[in-house]
Amino acid sequence: MASFSLHGIAVSQGIAIGRAHLMAPAALDVKHYLIADEQVEAEIERLKSAIKAVHEELHTIRTDLPKDAPAELGAFIDVHSLILSDPMLSEVPLNIIRHRAYNAEWALVTQIDELSAQFDEIEDPYLRERKADIQQVGERILKVLTGSAIHLPPTGEAAANIIVVAHDISPADMLQFRDSAFAGFVTDLGGPNSHTAIVARSLDIPAAVGMHNASALVKHDDLLIIDGDAGVVIVDPSPLVLAQYRARQERLLRERKKLSRLKKTPAITQDGELISLVANIELPADAANAWEAGAMGIGLFRSEFLFMGRAGHLEKFPSEDEQFESYKQAVIAMKGRPVTIRTLDVGADKPLDEDEETALNPALGLRAIRYCLSEPQMFLTQLRAILRASHFGPIKLLIPMMAHAFEIDQTLNIIEQAKQQLRERKQKFDEDIPVGAMIEIPAAALALPLFIKRLDFLSIGTNDLIQYTLAIDRVDHEVAHLYDPLHPAVLFLLSTVISQGRKAGIPVSVCGEMAGDVKWTRLLLGMGLLEFSMHPSQILSVKNEILNSDLRLLEPQVKKVMRASEPAAIAAAMAQLQALTSEQEVKESKVARRR
Repeated sequence: MASFSLHGIAVSQGIAIGRAHLMAPAALDVKHYLIADEQVEAEIERLKSAIKAVHEELHTIRTDLPKDAPAELGAFIDVHSLILSDPMLSEVPLNIIRHRAYNAEWALVTQIDELSAQFDEIEDPYLRERKADIQQVGERILKVLTGSAIHLPPTGEAAANIIVVAHDISPADMLQFRDSAFAGFVTDLGGPNSHTAIVARSLDIPAAVGMHNASALVKHDDLLIIDGDAGVVIVDPSPLVLAQYRARQERLLRERKKLSRLKKTPAITQDGELISLVANIELPADAANAWEAGAMGIGLFRSEFLFMGRAGHLEKFPSEDEQFESYKQAVIAMKGRPVTIRTLDVGADKPLDEDEETALNPALGLRAIRYCLSEPQMFLTQLRAILRASHFGPIKLLIPMMAHAFEIDQTLNIIEQAKQQLRERKQKFDEDIPVGAMIEIPAAALALPLFIKRLDFLSIGTNDLIQYTLAIDRVDHEVAHLYDPLHPAVLFLLSTVISQGRKAGIPVSVCGEMAGDVKWTRLLLGMGLLEFSMHPSQILSVKNEILNSDLRLLEPQVKKVMRASEPAAIAAAMAQLQALTSEQEVKESKVARRR
């Protein structure tokens, strides 16, 4: 068979080489037929029994979770249990059977398709990818209904270097692979924030997702190479290509061993500037990974995960105590290092709530702080929980998507209201908790004095700032190529926020993807950035780049990048920036040559 390559989304770095093990989805072969009136109740019972069986299966998997399993897996299984209990999945398909006389499988798939379509309307990429959770839960129910089973890879030495190829992989399925020697994942579905991606990063396993039709094109036992850095899968590589990738794989392993020695080394530039490297997390349990990676704190705790799997009704949102315990867990795990918690960053379009209409344009609608201010009781509940957790360690409160002075003032007023409520309860909290803003709307970057005057710190969300500046959806494949961190307008906004913040003496960090990508490290350092927030797995490589950088050399070169306007000139200036060699590196090179 001739070699060919598939291109998807890179979500977990590294090289994997192994044999393909295919997982077929049950939903691809569901029979559609109408049932007679006298069969309706029996069909309803069949679906109810399947849902009950999946409940029991998830409970067993969760109870038997190994102590060394990544924390993400347990949390994701909890979310699947919540989704399974939601009436939109547990009751609506039963009504479809009653009113349309569909067989159970057809009724379930019909409802899953409807919910999936609603999720597709959500602008936030992290929340949009939660559609996969609905589909994965549905997949488990279908497997029970159809009597199909997950075909696990073999165990033992003969199974070494298995690469799992699937339409999608649920967290529960991943647990069932724990006793198999798998080297990587390839999935048709998924994106940077899908559960497959998050778990692959936590397991430090190369993965490529969003491959569209890999499960149809790859045959069982095909030899595969996953290039996790490029998001490329090579099927049946030639001997030459295989040898090249094996050499790359060995080199990466050596480099990782070298980087691991830097865990306790401070991130200090060649000219003596200490840079703070902090972590982005989705779950309280992720804080332990951040600490292990040497993070100096948490720069972004995305609190949305605590709200996932809940229908859009306030009484079903997590309680104050539930949130408090989660925030407290993260704070205690960081042992005195600061934890920045972002308040709820979702839109008003609740895909699990059939009574609400989808927003016409969720990106520009009632989302993030706009949504929180429109639901003050929900917002107060979250603020009280965060404030209570601040008694157990340093917390910084981060507010997303503000653009107007009145939004800042209203937010500060409601924070004060939450504090007063806790005072009346005689519950302890940090009275001086720092409050900051995400700078992710161009208007905010251009009107920065409004924020500097009122707030304690700023965090640049480069993902949304670039998206809004260039008016493109970076996960829309038709316009994703227009997403350009080096666009002159983007560079101007980034530089403006960093320089104005430093001039005013207010801390500025970057918590978007640019912070964790080493190809932007020198650019941001040269702009004056002193705090980078990223996924824990990226910290050591960024630290290594910082240790080999000299701000005295970077700053003049970054000014050349900023003065350029044509793409070719910007690219040339960036190439010169990356090629800069510090005096220390020159000395080490000379010593090495003498040897």
